[in-house]
Amino acid sequence: MHYLATISLLWVHLLALASAKLPSVPHASCTVTASGGDDSPRLLAAVRACSETIIPHGTTLNIATRLDMTGLSDKHLKLEGTLSFQPNIPYWTANGFPFTFQTQITFWILGGRNIRLDGGGTLDGQGQAWYNAFASNSSLLRPIILTVTEAEGVTVENIQMKNSPEWHNFVNQSKDVVYNNITIHAVSTNNNFAANTDGWNTYRSDTITIKNSVIVNGDDCVAFKPNSTNILVENLDCTGSHGISVGSLGQFPGVFDIVRNVTARNIHMSQAQNGARIKAFAGPNVGSGIVQNITFQNFVESQVGNPVIVDQCYMTNATACAQFPSNTVIEDIIFDNISGTSTGPVVADIGCSPDGRCSSITVTDLNLSAPSGAAQFTCQNVVLSGDSASLFPTCSTT
Repeated sequence: MHYLATISLLWVHLLALASAKLPSVPHASCTVTASGGDDSPRLLAAVRACSETIIPHGTTLNIATRLDMTGLSDKHLKLEGTLSFQPNIPYWTANGFPFTFQTQITFWILGGRNIRLDGGGTLDGQGQAWYNAFASNSSLLRPIILTVTEAEGVTVENIQMKNSPEWHNFVNQSKDVVYNNITIHAVSTNNNFAANTDGWNTYRSDTITIKNSVIVNGDDCVAFKPNSTNILVENLDCTGSHGISVGSLGQFPGVFDIVRNVTARNIHMSQAQNGARIKAFAGPNVGSGIVQNITFQNFVESQVGNPVIVDQCYMTNATACAQFPSNTVIEDIIFDNISGTSTGPVVADIGCSPDGRCSSITVTDLNLSAPSGAAQFTCQNVVLSGDSASLFPTCSTT
């Protein structure tokens, strides 16, 4: 017994010594409340110091200076209250984090590994001041609310986003990012339109999931920008948007864009400009690329301008498009089980450039109607397959 007791005491002593040599660990949890001034520095300090940062329910933090939360690891930001981005237009246009792609700036960059943002709270971009300013200055740089950048293993869920000055979410050079149960609402209170208020844009990113969300906005519900791969979008309700969009691609000379392995399914689209869309630039001074293995499935659309559209002359006039066709190849595309109503006579338009730039496009189970008269299905320069291919009188079918 004495021998066993001696061994036990020795182990306790050794463990105590080992523990004393361990580095200090971050605080388990920190709570940030409003200071009455700019709360950005206190929020940043808490996120750096603590494993979990809580913004309590009923608390509104004033975000008056930019948030750099990159290089994080194993962090949980529990947003129960509100982050309100103050509409100091001169400050943000000069100090928003810049991204060269499509000349964007952002309020907030979030990056690193194993990060969670949740809590049921709100990100408020206070966009009305920006919508008013943009109405008289179309070159105005407007911030994105949240940019996930150079990140891996990020989950954003149970969050409300409202009135972003421009895009709500930008996923840049990231992998394994999940958005779940996000509510987005961006509507102007006057005649100055809430322009370019996309729900999500993905760029140079892989393995992204966007699901179970409701979006009311004034541009793409979700857009897959260059070099977006292995993406799932499902169970979205989009109102007022420009659609679930691949692209636009092939915009910049000398650049080869890729969008590959994308599935968008179980989508409800209403009062929108487009539904399921692929868009690529043409013209004399553009880039090139490939769109491959894209599935649009189970769309229900109501009062949508273009329920199904492939546009290889995006933002290019007909003369230039005919002379300089798109250099973006589109192949292995499926439109399946898409129903609903358009706002005009054309319910589906698959417009491809000549010389085989579109191939292996399958249309199955289309049930689309026009507001009056017979629905029109138009198509150029592509051979369609599937049980709905015969709806398109101007195309060859297999």
